[in-house]
Amino acid sequence: MSLTGTPFFLTAIVLVVLALALPLTLWAKVGGPRLVRHVTRFFMLLFAQTTAVVLVFVIVNNTNGLFDSWADLLGTGNHVKAAADLGPDGTGGGKAGEGPKEVQKFKPASDKRMGPGVQETELKGRISGVEGEVYVWLPPQYDDPAFQGKKFPVVEVLPGFPGSAKAWFGSLNVNTQLKPLMQKGEVAPFIIVAPRTTLLGNTDTGCANIPGKVNADTWLSVDVRKMVTDTFRAEDSADGWAVAGYSAGAHCAAKLAIAHPDRYRAGVSLSGYNDPIGEPASLTAKTPQLRDENNPWKMLQRAQTPPRVALFLSGAETDGYQAGMAIKQSAKPPTTVQVTLIPAGAGGHGTAVWEKQVPDVFRWLTKQLKAPTA
Repeated sequence: MSLTGTPFFLTAIVLVVLALALPLTLWAKVGGPRLVRHVTRFFMLLFAQTTAVVLVFVIVNNTNGLFDSWADLLGTGNHVKAAADLGPDGTGGGKAGEGPKEVQKFKPASDKRMGPGVQETELKGRISGVEGEVYVWLPPQYDDPAFQGKKFPVVEVLPGFPGSAKAWFGSLNVNTQLKPLMQKGEVAPFIIVAPRTTLLGNTDTGCANIPGKVNADTWLSVDVRKMVTDTFRAEDSADGWAVAGYSAGAHCAAKLAIAHPDRYRAGVSLSGYNDPIGEPASLTAKTPQLRDENNPWKMLQRAQTPPRVALFLSGAETDGYQAGMAIKQSAKPPTTVQVTLIPAGAGGHGTAVWEKQVPDVFRWLTKQLKAPTA
């Protein structure tokens, strides 16, 4: 039974009703010695509390897109088949975008909560050694005869940790929010790509390449990117690509954009952080060296040539805003940085806050990326 499926949700509801009904109907009817009666009633209450906790967890998980499967929840999933040392640029001595064409077969997403038009596939990363699902949503203009032969800009979207690749669709409703804005011409017709980022059970990869452990950076910035440009009419230059994320995914988005201006022209960080210690379960938080190497603020300071990238960073005062201001103060042209303060009391660190920012984020991205015209 799927962790996020309707049958499990309905089962949890039925168990709660049953757990409440048992003490109401059997409390006074429990027989036997006093100890037996007390123990029986104790387990009735324990059963009621356990089922209530399970139901609340299911609701929270389905709303926020935290765990996608039982393997994700239990920390037993491993999507890394190999983790070779791919060098500083993560290509293994090649060039991003090179290699045999990788046209992938897609099917309609099995989880209908993601909304209409979302497609899914299982991708085997040729260079990264990572295997996982990738979800894609195409804009309404994609099949419009007026846009025949035109290539479309792409936004790669990343969840937090724990987090499901489905969350940008199922929780932030990015596709249902953007479709009418695209039809009105307020937002560019972006292809939205959501790859799996939970790759090593209950350990956050920090979207980094760590030889012998994982090549998460290469999975996102090379393998997924190449598959999209090979399979769809997607822009293949950096001018047509952006990466966006929230929470741990925000940290990843800022880092990937700063590290790879040859692959991304813009990065969006919603309630992110600079120091990887912001997610204690991250591989990149394990040593001072890894923390330093994967801190986007320090990466920007160390850059011999300021990257030609635009950054949008937002968050509450101590939940992304200060980190964003640190990056802004260190940025030099051609790097541009916009930082937005989320007011206190706006909703905290959660998908409800990030969902509200989707229209403004994509209006900003419309000004940054190359977009087709009819």
